[in-house]
Amino acid sequence: MTDKTFDLSRRTFLDRVLTASAGSVMATATPWVAMAAGAETAGAGKVRLGVIGTGDRGRALIQNIAKTRNCRVAALCDTYAPNLAKARQWVAAGTPEFSDHRAMLDARGLDAVVIATPLHRHAQHTFDSMDAGLHVWCEKAMARTIADCSAMVERARARGKVLQIGHQRMFHPTYLNALRRVKAGEIGTVTQIRASWHRNNAWRRPVPADSDDRRINWRLYRESSAGLMTELATHQLQVGNWFLDAVPTRVIGSGSICFWKDGREVYDHVALIYEYAGGRKVIYTSLLNNARYGCEEQVQGSKGTIEPELGRIYQEVPARALALQRMQADVKRGHKRTIPIGGATWFPELPVTTPGESLGWGEYDETMLQFEGFGEAVRSGKPLPGLLQQAYHASVASLLGEQAMDKGEAKTWPTSLVTV
Repeated sequence: MTDKTFDLSRRTFLDRVLTASAGSVMATATPWVAMAAGAETAGAGKVRLGVIGTGDRGRALIQNIAKTRNCRVAALCDTYAPNLAKARQWVAAGTPEFSDHRAMLDARGLDAVVIATPLHRHAQHTFDSMDAGLHVWCEKAMARTIADCSAMVERARARGKVLQIGHQRMFHPTYLNALRRVKAGEIGTVTQIRASWHRNNAWRRPVPADSDDRRINWRLYRESSAGLMTELATHQLQVGNWFLDAVPTRVIGSGSICFWKDGREVYDHVALIYEYAGGRKVIYTSLLNNARYGCEEQVQGSKGTIEPELGRIYQEVPARALALQRMQADVKRGHKRTIPIGGATWFPELPVTTPGESLGWGEYDETMLQFEGFGEAVRSGKPLPGLLQQAYHASVASLLGEQAMDKGEAKTWPTSLVTV
């Protein structure tokens, strides 16, 4: 892609983001968008980022940062040398490398850090970075415990630093357009959201001779991860809270290790119901032995359904074509249709199969916009409004769901959370 093509693509993407988030209602629901899309990309120098964690996700983030106009990677850190070696191709030659994040912080020369380490390390890396005077962008979920999530919010406030958590759907034009149309009442009253993330793989990676299983496969062990809940569900629980404009009142659920019996400690199959005020619900499932339905959300209203992950909106009662118009279309296509003169008195209530309407798709990466927004926040010393609250509540929801499954009982929304 040439610079000219990149600029055109970027401009088109930002135009779509701003269009989808325009209006007073959307400005209230997505206050971070305008600031991120309007980030200054020239002058003032690029924001210098140190990346802690250069595994697969960290390297993907480094590539996104390289696309931005206001940020650059100024240092790399990872305790596993092969990860550092793989990351070198995505940064400028001579970029400093560290095996200890504290040494990177002590070396100075940074404005902020990007944390892409295993979940149980997020909180400590955040504390150390903010204590060193740096702003923090951290991968979701926030932390391994609700207490640590709260402590991260409090530390950012105490140090006067920006804390931004990676939830890219909040910058995605398709999701923004979906939310706009929900707010406009196009699908009526929303009472339920169904969300799922289904895969068909063990989620287990080969362990090199110079490492160990708990380092490489940290997602499979309780000490370092809540598995499907913190690594996947957090994304979609944020969407549920966002579209319902609320947090759950309580959650019930069931989790099990029912397929991959390989010594893992986290569930490979989860099913939960999050209840919201007014009887509304988010129904969430995730499993690792069937990928038929993949990753999706279905926002269900009295007049229609929106599937933002698939970029479609469906009317509950599709417009009917007049018989004469249908016959004319059949003749034009050479199609012959059976004319019933009698039939069954009952038909099963099968799913609606109409194609629906597109919500629009983009080829540009919304994670880039996250970082441009973060860069602007670092420059101004002011966080993008609304983002941290969304991320905090999504992380709490995912961890509360884990507790409900572990205890086999309903868990109510905590009353001791900090105010964001």
